[in-house]
Amino acid sequence: MFKNVWVYGVASGWPESLDVLETALQRMAFVPAIASQDKSVGWIAPRGKSSGEAGFEPLAESVNGHWMLRFMAETRQVPASVVQRRVDDMAAAIETTTGRKPGKKERRDLKEEAVAALLPQAFPRLQSTWVWLDPSTRRMVLDTTSASRADDIITALVKLLDGFAVEPIATATSPAVAMAAWLTEQAAPAGFDIGKECELKSADETQAVVRYARHPLLTEEVQAHIATGKQPTRLALDWDGRVSFVLTDNLQLKKVTFADSVLEQSKAQGQRADDFDGSVLMLTAEIGPLITDLIDALDGLAQPGGQPPASDTARRVAAGSTSPAAAATASPTGVASAATATTATTAFKQPAASPAPGGTRLSAIAERYLASAAPDEADGDAPF
Repeated sequence: MFKNVWVYGVASGWPESLDVLETALQRMAFVPAIASQDKSVGWIAPRGKSSGEAGFEPLAESVNGHWMLRFMAETRQVPASVVQRRVDDMAAAIETTTGRKPGKKERRDLKEEAVAALLPQAFPRLQSTWVWLDPSTRRMVLDTTSASRADDIITALVKLLDGFAVEPIATATSPAVAMAAWLTEQAAPAGFDIGKECELKSADETQAVVRYARHPLLTEEVQAHIATGKQPTRLALDWDGRVSFVLTDNLQLKKVTFADSVLEQSKAQGQRADDFDGSVLMLTAEIGPLITDLIDALDGLAQPGGQPPASDTARRVAAGSTSPAAAATASPTGVASAATATTATTAFKQPAASPAPGGTRLSAIAERYLASAAPDEADGDAPF
Protein backbone atom coordinates (compact mmCIF):
# COMPACT_ATOMS: atom_id res chain seq x y z
CA MET A 1 0.00 0.00 0.00
CA PHE A 2 2.71 2.53 0.99
CA LYS A 3 6.01 2.60 -0.91
CA ASN A 4 6.96 6.02 0.48
CA VAL A 5 6.45 7.77 3.81
CA TRP A 6 6.31 11.53 4.37
CA VAL A 7 5.13 12.46 7.86
CA TYR A 8 3.37 15.72 8.71
CA GLY A 9 2.22 17.05 12.05
CA VAL A 10 -1.30 18.49 12.06
CA ALA A 11 -1.17 21.79 13.92
CA SER A 12 -4.86 22.63 13.82
CA GLY A 13 -8.13 21.85 12.11
CA TRP A 14 -8.21 18.12 12.92
CA PRO A 15 -11.67 16.75 11.93
CA GLU A 16 -13.94 16.18 14.91
CA SER A 17 -15.00 12.77 13.63
CA LEU A 18 -14.81 10.46 10.65
CA ASP A 19 -18.29 11.58 9.61
CA VAL A 20 -17.16 15.21 9.55
CA LEU A 21 -14.19 14.24 7.42
CA GLU A 22 -16.41 12.18 5.09
CA THR A 23 -18.81 15.07 4.56
CA ALA A 24 -15.92 17.40 3.73
CA LEU A 25 -14.30 14.99 1.26
CA GLN A 26 -17.60 14.40 -0.57
CA ARG A 27 -17.51 18.06 -1.61
CA MET A 28 -14.39 17.28 -3.64
CA ALA A 29 -15.04 13.79 -4.95
CA PHE A 30 -12.90 13.05 -7.99
CA VAL A 31 -14.44 13.79 -11.38
CA PRO A 32 -12.52 12.77 -14.53
CA ALA A 33 -11.13 15.68 -16.52
CA ILE A 34 -12.92 16.75 -19.68
CA ALA A 35 -10.99 16.85 -22.94
CA SER A 36 -10.06 20.52 -22.59
CA GLN A 37 -8.79 20.20 -19.00
CA ASP A 38 -5.10 19.67 -18.28
CA LYS A 39 -5.70 18.56 -14.67
CA SER A 40 -8.41 17.28 -12.35
CA VAL A 41 -7.97 16.26 -8.70
CA GLY A 42 -10.22 14.87 -5.99
CA TRP A 43 -10.89 12.01 -3.57
CA ILE A 44 -11.80 8.45 -4.48
CA ALA A 45 -13.05 5.50 -2.44
CA PRO A 46 -10.08 3.85 -0.66
CA ARG A 47 -11.65 0.41 -1.02
CA GLY A 48 -12.40 0.89 -4.69
CA LYS A 49 -15.67 0.75 -6.54
CA SER A 50 -18.77 -0.91 -5.11
CA SER A 51 -17.51 -0.55 -1.54
CA GLY A 52 -20.52 1.47 -0.40
CA GLU A 53 -24.21 0.73 -0.10
CA ALA A 54 -26.87 1.96 -2.49
CA GLY A 55 -24.31 3.60 -4.75
CA PHE A 56 -22.63 5.58 -1.95
CA GLU A 57 -18.84 5.37 -2.03
CA PRO A 58 -17.18 6.27 1.31
CA LEU A 59 -14.15 8.49 0.77
CA ALA A 60 -12.83 8.05 4.33
CA GLU A 61 -12.34 4.64 5.90
CA SER A 62 -11.45 3.73 9.50
CA VAL A 63 -9.52 0.56 10.29
CA ASN A 64 -8.60 -0.06 13.93
CA GLY A 65 -8.88 3.67 14.62
CA HIS A 66 -6.71 4.74 11.67
CA TRP A 67 -8.28 6.87 8.93
CA MET A 68 -7.37 6.10 5.32
CA LEU A 69 -8.00 8.34 2.32
CA ARG A 70 -7.04 8.15 -1.34
CA PHE A 71 -6.30 11.18 -3.51
CA MET A 72 -6.54 10.99 -7.29
CA ALA A 73 -4.96 13.31 -9.85
CA GLU A 74 -5.58 13.12 -13.60
CA THR A 75 -3.27 15.12 -15.85
CA ARG A 76 -2.89 15.65 -19.58
CA GLN A 77 0.38 16.92 -20.97
CA VAL A 78 1.35 17.76 -24.53
CA PRO A 79 5.08 17.34 -25.24
CA ALA A 80 6.81 20.69 -25.56
CA SER A 81 8.36 19.68 -28.89
CA VAL A 82 4.90 18.96 -30.34
CA VAL A 83 3.59 22.33 -29.17
CA GLN A 84 6.64 24.11 -30.60
CA ARG A 85 6.17 22.40 -33.97
CA ARG A 86 2.51 23.47 -34.11
CA VAL A 87 3.42 27.05 -33.18
CA ASP A 88 6.13 27.16 -35.87
CA ASP A 89 3.66 25.91 -38.49
CA MET A 90 1.06 28.49 -37.45
CA ALA A 91 3.65 31.28 -37.45
CA ALA A 92 4.88 30.22 -40.91
CA ALA A 93 1.31 30.29 -42.23
CA ILE A 94 0.82 33.82 -40.90
CA GLU A 95 4.08 34.96 -42.49
CA THR A 96 3.10 33.42 -45.83
CA THR A 97 -0.33 35.03 -45.75
CA THR A 98 0.53 38.49 -44.42
CA GLY A 99 4.22 38.81 -45.19
CA ARG A 100 5.15 39.54 -41.58
CA LYS A 101 6.61 37.46 -38.75
CA PRO A 102 4.53 37.13 -35.56
CA GLY A 103 6.00 38.98 -32.58
CA LYS A 104 6.63 37.58 -29.11
CA LYS A 105 3.16 38.41 -27.80
CA GLU A 106 1.48 36.88 -30.84
CA ARG A 107 3.60 33.74 -30.54
CA ARG A 108 2.50 33.41 -26.91
CA ASP A 109 -1.10 33.58 -28.09
CA LEU A 110 -0.33 30.99 -30.76
CA LYS A 111 1.16 28.72 -28.11
CA GLU A 112 -1.99 28.90 -25.99
CA GLU A 113 -4.06 28.15 -29.07
CA ALA A 114 -1.82 25.20 -29.96
CA VAL A 115 -2.05 23.72 -26.46
CA ALA A 116 -5.85 24.08 -26.47
CA ALA A 117 -6.04 22.27 -29.82
CA LEU A 118 -3.65 19.48 -28.90
CA LEU A 119 -4.77 18.84 -25.31
CA PRO A 120 -7.82 16.70 -26.20
CA GLN A 121 -5.50 14.38 -28.13
CA ALA A 122 -3.17 13.82 -25.16
CA PHE A 123 -3.51 10.62 -23.17
CA PRO A 124 -4.66 11.18 -19.56
CA ARG A 125 -2.38 10.05 -16.74
CA LEU A 126 -3.95 8.89 -13.48
CA GLN A 127 -2.01 8.86 -10.20
CA SER A 128 -3.48 8.00 -6.82
CA THR A 129 -1.84 8.68 -3.46
CA TRP A 130 -2.66 7.09 -0.11
CA VAL A 131 -3.20 9.38 2.87
CA TRP A 132 -3.10 8.02 6.43
CA LEU A 133 -4.48 10.16 9.25
CA ASP A 134 -3.56 8.92 12.72
CA PRO A 135 -5.89 10.43 15.36
CA SER A 136 -3.74 9.11 18.24
CA THR A 137 -0.68 11.14 17.20
CA ARG A 138 -2.39 13.86 15.13
CA ARG A 139 -0.11 13.04 12.23
CA MET A 140 -0.70 12.74 8.51
CA VAL A 141 1.38 10.29 6.49
CA LEU A 142 1.56 10.55 2.70
CA ASP A 143 2.58 7.81 0.29
CA THR A 144 4.67 10.18 -1.80
CA THR A 145 7.93 12.11 -1.81
CA SER A 146 6.77 14.48 -4.55
CA ALA A 147 6.47 18.04 -3.26
CA SER A 148 3.93 18.99 -5.95
CA ARG A 149 1.69 16.02 -5.17
CA ALA A 150 1.93 16.70 -1.44
CA ASP A 151 0.99 20.34 -2.12
CA ASP A 152 -2.09 19.21 -4.07
CA ILE A 153 -3.23 17.01 -1.18
CA ILE A 154 -2.59 19.61 1.51
CA THR A 155 -4.25 22.34 -0.56
CA ALA A 156 -7.33 20.16 -0.99
CA LEU A 157 -7.58 19.46 2.75
CA VAL A 158 -7.05 23.12 3.62
CA LYS A 159 -9.97 24.04 1.35
CA LEU A 160 -12.23 21.38 2.84
CA LEU A 161 -11.38 21.53 6.57
CA ASP A 162 -11.68 24.75 8.55
CA GLY A 163 -8.36 25.83 10.05
CA PHE A 164 -6.48 22.79 8.76
CA ALA A 165 -2.70 23.39 8.95
CA VAL A 166 0.24 21.00 8.71
CA GLU A 167 4.03 21.03 8.53
CA PRO A 168 6.51 18.20 7.89
CA ILE A 169 7.80 16.96 11.23
CA ALA A 170 11.25 18.20 12.22
CA THR A 171 13.69 16.44 14.52
CA ALA A 172 16.22 17.86 16.95
CA THR A 173 19.04 16.34 14.89
CA SER A 174 18.78 16.59 11.13
CA PRO A 175 18.83 13.31 9.19
CA ALA A 176 21.96 14.41 7.30
CA VAL A 177 23.97 14.95 10.49
CA ALA A 178 22.68 11.72 12.01
CA MET A 179 23.43 9.66 8.90
CA ALA A 180 26.95 11.10 8.77
CA ALA A 181 27.46 10.15 12.42
CA TRP A 182 26.18 6.60 11.90
CA LEU A 183 28.46 6.06 8.92
CA THR A 184 31.43 7.66 10.67
CA GLU A 185 30.92 5.58 13.80
CA GLN A 186 30.05 2.54 11.65
CA ALA A 187 27.08 1.86 13.90
CA ALA A 188 23.36 2.37 13.41
CA PRO A 189 21.08 3.45 16.27
CA ALA A 190 19.34 0.82 18.38
CA GLY A 191 16.79 -1.16 16.40
CA PHE A 192 18.24 -0.23 13.01
CA ASP A 193 20.85 -1.70 10.68
CA ILE A 194 22.67 0.10 7.88
CA GLY A 195 21.90 -1.25 4.42
CA LYS A 196 23.86 -1.17 1.17
CA GLU A 197 22.64 1.99 -0.54
CA CYS A 198 23.87 5.52 0.07
CA GLU A 199 24.32 8.88 -1.64
CA LEU A 200 26.90 11.44 -0.52
CA LYS A 201 26.97 15.01 -1.82
CA SER A 202 29.55 17.73 -1.48
CA ALA A 203 28.29 21.13 -0.31
CA ASP A 204 31.04 23.10 -2.08
CA GLU A 205 31.06 24.51 -5.60
CA THR A 206 32.07 21.15 -7.12
CA GLN A 207 28.72 19.58 -6.16
CA ALA A 208 30.45 16.20 -6.27
CA VAL A 209 28.21 13.16 -5.77
CA VAL A 210 29.14 9.62 -4.74
CA ARG A 211 26.52 6.88 -4.94
CA TYR A 212 26.71 3.36 -3.57
CA ALA A 213 24.30 0.59 -4.55
CA ARG A 214 24.42 -2.99 -3.29
CA HIS A 215 27.73 -2.09 -1.65
CA PRO A 216 28.98 -2.37 1.96
CA LEU A 217 28.92 1.05 3.62
CA LEU A 218 30.78 0.43 6.88
CA THR A 219 34.16 1.05 5.24
CA GLU A 220 37.04 3.49 5.55
CA GLU A 221 36.29 4.72 2.05
CA VAL A 222 32.87 6.00 3.09
CA GLN A 223 34.36 7.52 6.25
CA ALA A 224 36.94 9.34 4.12
CA HIS A 225 34.26 10.87 1.90
CA ILE A 226 32.43 12.20 4.95
CA ALA A 227 35.68 13.49 6.47
CA THR A 228 36.32 15.55 3.33
CA GLY A 229 32.94 17.26 3.62
CA LYS A 230 30.43 15.14 1.75
CA GLN A 231 27.06 14.84 3.47
CA PRO A 232 24.72 11.84 3.20
CA THR A 233 21.50 12.69 1.37
CA ARG A 234 20.08 9.17 1.47
CA LEU A 235 20.91 6.00 3.35
CA ALA A 236 19.39 2.52 3.26
CA LEU A 237 18.27 1.26 6.67
CA ASP A 238 16.58 -1.83 8.04
CA TRP A 239 14.26 -1.55 11.04
CA ASP A 240 14.18 -4.52 13.40
CA GLY A 241 14.44 -6.95 10.49
CA ARG A 242 10.84 -6.07 9.59
CA VAL A 243 10.91 -3.05 7.27
CA SER A 244 13.64 -1.81 4.95
CA PHE A 245 13.69 1.70 3.49
CA VAL A 246 15.89 4.54 2.28
CA LEU A 247 16.05 7.58 4.57
CA THR A 248 16.57 10.96 2.88
CA ASP A 249 18.05 14.15 4.27
CA ASN A 250 14.60 15.78 4.40
CA LEU A 251 13.17 12.99 6.57
CA GLN A 252 11.36 11.08 3.85
CA LEU A 253 11.28 7.30 3.58
CA LYS A 254 11.58 5.79 0.11
CA LYS A 255 11.52 2.21 -1.18
CA VAL A 256 9.57 1.00 1.85
CA THR A 257 9.54 -2.81 1.79
CA PHE A 258 8.11 -5.24 4.32
CA ALA A 259 10.16 -8.32 5.18
CA ASP A 260 8.85 -11.74 4.19
CA SER A 261 8.45 -12.59 7.88
CA VAL A 262 6.05 -9.68 8.29
CA LEU A 263 3.99 -10.75 5.29
CA GLU A 264 3.90 -14.34 6.55
CA GLN A 265 2.88 -13.18 10.03
CA SER A 266 0.12 -11.08 8.54
CA LYS A 267 -1.07 -14.03 6.46
CA ALA A 268 -1.03 -16.30 9.52
CA GLN A 269 -3.32 -13.83 11.29
CA GLY A 270 -5.83 -14.14 8.47
CA GLN A 271 -4.81 -10.92 6.73
CA ARG A 272 -4.17 -10.94 3.00
CA ALA A 273 -1.80 -8.51 1.30
CA ASP A 274 -4.49 -7.76 -1.31
CA ASP A 275 -7.14 -7.20 1.37
CA PHE A 276 -7.75 -3.55 2.27
CA ASP A 277 -8.22 -4.06 6.01
CA GLY A 278 -5.29 -6.47 6.22
CA SER A 279 -3.02 -4.06 4.36
CA VAL A 280 -3.99 -1.17 6.64
CA LEU A 281 -3.50 -3.24 9.80
CA MET A 282 -0.05 -4.35 8.65
CA LEU A 283 0.91 -0.84 7.55
CA THR A 284 -0.11 0.89 10.77
CA ALA A 285 1.30 -1.86 13.01
CA GLU A 286 4.72 -1.65 11.37
CA ILE A 287 5.18 1.90 10.09
CA GLY A 288 3.76 3.56 13.21
CA PRO A 289 6.41 2.14 15.59
CA LEU A 290 9.08 2.61 12.91
CA ILE A 291 8.33 6.35 12.77
CA THR A 292 8.49 6.56 16.57
CA ASP A 293 11.85 4.75 16.71
CA LEU A 294 13.26 6.85 13.90
CA ILE A 295 12.29 10.07 15.68
CA ASP A 296 13.96 8.74 18.82
CA ALA A 297 17.10 7.94 16.81
CA LEU A 298 17.17 11.57 15.65
CA ASP A 299 17.08 12.91 19.22
CA GLY A 300 13.33 13.43 19.32
CA LEU A 301 11.10 16.07 17.80
CA ALA A 302 12.29 19.65 17.52
CA GLN A 303 10.89 21.97 20.15
CA PRO A 304 9.05 25.24 19.42
CA GLY A 305 11.49 28.00 18.60
CA GLY A 306 14.24 25.53 17.77
CA GLN A 307 14.84 24.46 21.37
CA PRO A 308 16.56 21.13 22.09
CA PRO A 309 14.45 18.12 23.07
CA ALA A 310 13.06 18.40 26.59
CA SER A 311 14.75 15.29 27.95
CA ASP A 312 16.67 15.23 31.23
CA THR A 313 19.91 14.92 29.29
CA ALA A 314 19.08 17.93 27.12
CA ARG A 315 18.14 20.00 30.18
CA ARG A 316 21.49 19.21 31.83
CA VAL A 317 23.35 20.15 28.66
CA ALA A 318 21.40 23.38 28.22
CA ALA A 319 21.97 24.28 31.86
CA GLY A 320 25.69 23.76 31.44
CA SER A 321 25.91 21.14 34.20
CA THR A 322 27.43 18.65 31.79
CA SER A 323 28.90 18.71 28.34
CA PRO A 324 27.07 17.27 25.31
CA ALA A 325 29.72 14.56 25.05
CA ALA A 326 29.24 13.60 28.69
CA ALA A 327 25.51 13.63 28.20
CA ALA A 328 25.87 11.22 25.33
CA THR A 329 27.94 8.94 27.55
CA ALA A 330 25.35 9.13 30.31
CA SER A 331 22.63 8.14 27.85
CA PRO A 332 23.65 4.87 26.15
CA THR A 333 21.40 5.48 23.16
CA GLY A 334 22.31 9.14 22.89
CA VAL A 335 18.73 10.03 21.98
CA ALA A 336 15.75 11.63 23.66
CA SER A 337 12.42 9.91 24.06
CA ALA A 338 9.80 11.20 21.64
CA ALA A 339 7.26 11.02 24.46
CA THR A 340 9.25 13.44 26.62
CA ALA A 341 10.63 15.48 23.77
CA THR A 342 7.42 17.09 22.65
CA THR A 343 3.73 16.56 22.01
CA ALA A 344 2.32 15.65 18.63
CA THR A 345 1.04 19.17 18.10
CA THR A 346 4.59 20.54 17.99
CA ALA A 347 5.79 18.00 15.45
CA PHE A 348 5.44 20.54 12.67
CA LYS A 349 7.96 23.02 14.06
CA GLN A 350 11.08 24.01 12.18
CA PRO A 351 14.47 22.35 12.80
CA ALA A 352 16.64 23.52 15.65
CA ALA A 353 18.47 26.79 15.26
CA SER A 354 22.24 27.08 15.10
CA PRO A 355 23.99 26.11 18.33
CA ALA A 356 24.77 28.77 20.85
CA PRO A 357 28.36 29.54 21.82
CA GLY A 358 29.83 26.68 23.77
CA GLY A 359 27.78 24.08 21.87
CA THR A 360 25.08 23.73 24.52
CA ARG A 361 22.39 23.34 21.87
CA LEU A 362 24.08 20.49 20.04
CA SER A 363 22.37 17.12 20.22
CA ALA A 364 24.28 14.06 21.33
CA ILE A 365 24.50 12.77 17.76
CA ALA A 366 25.77 16.08 16.41
CA GLU A 367 28.35 16.34 19.20
CA ARG A 368 29.71 12.87 18.53
CA TYR A 369 29.79 13.46 14.78
CA LEU A 370 31.61 16.79 15.05
CA ALA A 371 34.03 15.32 17.56
CA SER A 372 34.88 12.43 15.24
CA ALA A 373 35.31 14.80 12.29
CA ALA A 374 37.53 17.26 14.19
CA PRO A 375 41.17 17.41 12.97
CA ASP A 376 44.18 16.73 15.12
CA GLU A 377 45.57 19.89 16.67
CA ALA A 378 48.98 19.04 15.26
CA ASP A 379 48.10 19.35 11.59
CA GLY A 380 45.47 22.09 11.98
CA ASP A 381 43.65 21.23 8.71
CA ALA A 382 39.89 21.11 9.11
CA PRO A 383 38.02 18.61 6.94
CA PHE A 384 35.28 21.12 6.17
